[in-house]
Amino acid sequence: MEPDPPRTARDRDRTRHALSDLVVAVFRLNGDLLAAGDTLVQDLGLTSARWQVLGAIALAPAPLPVAHIARNMGLARQSVQRLVGEMRADGLIRLAPNPHHRRAPLVAMTPRGAGAYRQAMARNALWSDGLTEGLAPEAVEAAAALLQGLQRRIGASHAAIASIAAEARQETPHETPHETPHETPHETPHETPHETPHETPHETPHETPHETPHETPHETPHETPHETPHETPHETRQESRQETDR
Repeated sequence: MEPDPPRTARDRDRTRHALSDLVVAVFRLNGDLLAAGDTLVQDLGLTSARWQVLGAIALAPAPLPVAHIARNMGLARQSVQRLVGEMRADGLIRLAPNPHHRRAPLVAMTPRGAGAYRQAMARNALWSDGLTEGLAPEAVEAAAALLQGLQRRIGASHAAIASIAAEARQETPHETPHETPHETPHETPHETPHETPHETPHETPHETPHETPHETPHETPHETPHETPHETPHETRQESRQETDR
């Protein structure tokens, strides 16, 4: 078998963009599938997440603990643990002793849970028939094979992911983004607004009104009435008396 020819820069760029488009499409498809599943099985006491838990139990060859179910579903153990607790309270699943791990009980469906799962799968078959109308089986199979292959590659690339993240942290400077935004906004607004408004309004209004009214009204009325009225009557009376004595 001949090795694949080396990819050119243009091929790499094209594949990179195609993968980005595929990832976005998968995210959107997942959201649409969850919303549609919720509507499809709501009256059965299920959600898409509960349906997945029942599916993981049904597809397992033997009862599994919560951690294994979460691993098979690709979800966090805490999320599945919460779902299991809610479904157990609703009578959809039960917990059985685990002979291999005393603190990790096995999760199994109750008759009620098994009945809800059968009805959900029957509805799913009818919905799938309409959803795949006009699609070639080979196209659907190829899409599934591609997604499964990418999932395996992602699982095998955890070491590469950690290495890329570590190199990026070493190359990215940590001081520059923290210094620039903190210096500029704190210096400019604190200096300009505090100097200008405090000097001007405190000097002008306090000097002008206190000087003008205190000088003018106090000097004019005190000088005029005290000098003129006191001198005129005294001089007139003295002159009259002197003329009379004479």
